[in-house]
Amino acid sequence: MEKHFKLISMAPLFLLLCFPFAFAGHDYGQALSKSILFFEAQRSGYLPHNQRVTWRANSGLNDGKSSGVDLVGGYYDAGDNVKFGLPMAFTITMMSWSIIEYGKQMAASGELSHAMAAVKWGTDYFIKAHPEPYVLYGEVGDGNSDHYCWQRPEDMTTDRRAYKIDTSNPGSDLAGETAAAMAAASIVFRRSNPAYANELLAHGHQLFDFADKYRGKYDSSITVAQKYYRSISGYNDELLWAAAWLYQATNNQYYLNYLGNNGDSMGGTGWGMTEFGWDVKYAGVQTLVAMFLMQGKAGHHAPVFERYQQKAEYFMCSCLGKGTRNVQKTPGGLIFRQRWNNMQFVTSASFLATVYSDYLASAGRSMTCASGNVAPSELLSFAQSQVDYILGDNPRATSYMVGYGNNYPRQVHHRASSIVSIKVNPTFVSCRGGYATWFSKKASDPNVLIGAIVGGPDAYDNFADERDNYEQTEPATYNNAPILGILARLNGGHGGYNQLLPVVVAGPTQQKPAPQPKATPAPASTSAPISIEQKMTTSWNAKGKTYYRYSITVTNKSAKTLTDLKLSISKLYGPMWGLTKSGDSYAFPSWLNSLPAGKSLEFVYIHSASAADVSVSSYTLA
Repeated sequence: MEKHFKLISMAPLFLLLCFPFAFAGHDYGQALSKSILFFEAQRSGYLPHNQRVTWRANSGLNDGKSSGVDLVGGYYDAGDNVKFGLPMAFTITMMSWSIIEYGKQMAASGELSHAMAAVKWGTDYFIKAHPEPYVLYGEVGDGNSDHYCWQRPEDMTTDRRAYKIDTSNPGSDLAGETAAAMAAASIVFRRSNPAYANELLAHGHQLFDFADKYRGKYDSSITVAQKYYRSISGYNDELLWAAAWLYQATNNQYYLNYLGNNGDSMGGTGWGMTEFGWDVKYAGVQTLVAMFLMQGKAGHHAPVFERYQQKAEYFMCSCLGKGTRNVQKTPGGLIFRQRWNNMQFVTSASFLATVYSDYLASAGRSMTCASGNVAPSELLSFAQSQVDYILGDNPRATSYMVGYGNNYPRQVHHRASSIVSIKVNPTFVSCRGGYATWFSKKASDPNVLIGAIVGGPDAYDNFADERDNYEQTEPATYNNAPILGILARLNGGHGGYNQLLPVVVAGPTQQKPAPQPKATPAPASTSAPISIEQKMTTSWNAKGKTYYRYSITVTNKSAKTLTDLKLSISKLYGPMWGLTKSGDSYAFPSWLNSLPAGKSLEFVYIHSASAADVSVSSYTLA
């Protein structure tokens, strides 16, 4: 890796006007449903009564038994039958992030409960895998013996040994990523299942403490993972990543300070990345910290957080092809990182571009790349182009999501998919017999692995749909996890809420949002046409002073369009973002002329005093 540094101007502006925004061309809702369904095909353990992928059955029912611990459950990572902890934890973190950002859109399409169930299948397993504060089981099964066989999970005869990290054999990257997963998932369940959310957070705190106190790479302790999921980047990125998610989940200043105090020494502010995935988390950390900065939460860490943001935007610019060092792309426009399972980098990078686009739009700001200014919409358009490529808009007209469209991979490198279901033919499939009978069969899979995103094409958009072509035809859970959020975003539009405001995920029973009442003129005698809601959102201490961040939401409650708004603000002793000073009053920013009926705008200010006095001076309703 090389270190890259660049300077960027900071102009945080906290304003959002939510207009409906829709995309056409692909059925993103159908793709979302299928991409979530894939996780049910990857389940290990006792399958639930509401299992929708019915060709699968129970498997791995003795996992952990030889070690005296119950490790039944969790996910198989890809086309094999091993449970690898590091990519599984990253999968759960990214699924949770998808829900945190776009849960409302998932609810609107009836998929939130399925997405939350997919997260819980992973976190239930992690609770089992973390039986003591400083013990974490990070793998069940051995890749070498597993890959020697081609069997259904239900028929497994391979070694199911469990491998752990502890104080004598640490693994800060594994423990850190699992802490991040638990913290992110706790946000997902905070409203619908608070007791479970608290349990996840308790594990998250302990795992972070374990990761930070006992430093070491997990693959030095679980050496059987080296051939498959070697931690090339080390563990500093996971420690920062875990701290960021624990801060997001708790608002505990300890974790914010950890990010501020260790950002430079651990590489958070130094690495300019062009990839993001289960191994290298820096771009994800930088994106989260940039969000904290734009939310006004940085406090005295602002100079450090600005350096994180510079690197976040280095990544975004590289994806757009507008930076000083850009990602490689195929002639058809797909991000290309490597021959083996390239699609994992496509979905992860596209997710970061999607959320950062919304963070920028929510803050009312753009981004500066080496080649010029970039609007938030460019990042979203980039992410959409990558998703559309996956769904079939490519030189081969091939959908790389199994079961979506008509031309998708039929010979997926996946044991369970390629062998007849045990429910159809319960005859035992032996270790090597599976290779002879099923792996080598030049025919379509007997079980369609709906929703799976396979490894994808090569650097020239070429693809061979062959089962032994594992570099291109093998799917993985961490290919799918990030795309859930992008598909929900593209399918549902913005959803009418500010991505920089705290998000509470609705319960899984809430499939569709309640219908919004139509705005009607309210009598002046009983209700003003403009409402102002003010609240203190965070505070911090710096150099002996306490600073407060206040958020103010102005809503047009009339049935008409609001123009020429003038606000009077007194007792303001600090900076304000989101309005333009106009004489003794404050007005819309220069790029905004009006506020439609029922819409809101938000602005914020920071000072070391109680709330300022805000009132409406004048306005026009047209």
